[in-house]
Amino acid sequence: MSLSDGGGYGGEPGGPDTGGQTRTRLPDGGGDTYGSGRRPRTGFSSRNLITVVGVVVLLIAAIAFANRGGDGQGTSDGTAKDAEAQSTAPTGTKPVEGKNGGIATGFAKTEQGAQSAAANYAVALVSADILKPTERHAIVQKVFVPAKVGEMQGKLDQAYSTDFLAKLGLDAKGNAAQGMTYISRTVPVGTKVASFKGDTAQLEVWCTGLFGTAGASSTTPVTSDWFTMHLELRWADGDWKVQSFAQKEGPAPVNGDNKTSGADQIAKAVNQYGGFTYAR
Repeated sequence: MSLSDGGGYGGEPGGPDTGGQTRTRLPDGGGDTYGSGRRPRTGFSSRNLITVVGVVVLLIAAIAFANRGGDGQGTSDGTAKDAEAQSTAPTGTKPVEGKNGGIATGFAKTEQGAQSAAANYAVALVSADILKPTERHAIVQKVFVPAKVGEMQGKLDQAYSTDFLAKLGLDAKGNAAQGMTYISRTVPVGTKVASFKGDTAQLEVWCTGLFGTAGASSTTPVTSDWFTMHLELRWADGDWKVQSFAQKEGPAPVNGDNKTSGADQIAKAVNQYGGFTYAR
């Protein structure tokens, strides 16, 4: 699932975009919502396709609601960076010394530090916790500049209302029904500096991720997506913080011919395999 607080980055703010329907095979047996037997992509049921598209539309609508009146890309008088001028190799520099509630903090006031901050904030802003009121408020407090905290908390609370969560099959606290696991995990693939000057930085984070509900009776099986997040960061209180953010679809590669795992396997994997602190 992907988010945006700024209106119209690339004209397309949104959640787990229309690139979400990416799986090509269904598992052998298992008897869960992912189906049985191995079938080519053309066998992906229209019912599942329509359901996934429906969830995507809901998420995009909620984010668009939160975007009203925002400025997705912000402004910057920094120097634009040519993509060819930046190395794709990691710097090898340790990003931070500590974390605040699981979110990395204390990034260096450098381009490398800003890129590391953007990657880690992308993970937090597109997590399952962003749908849970208590956890969402904590994330907003930790990653946004102080002047934006109240505004963003209000916008996201309105966007992820009880009615909206119910449409995703979640209760008022953002939890899935008993025996089900709602999943939204983001993996940054790379970062790029669009501009950097003084106390401000504009960055892009190319991401892949997975979202949906894992469970035997799920009508929204976990699928994957590719998206790019644009974040405007500002130096505040001795660290990089988010001033605004937005999202656009892709770039997405050709789908692999992987055999789809069962719902139980996906839920266990998400619970058993921890995330990372990302560094540029």
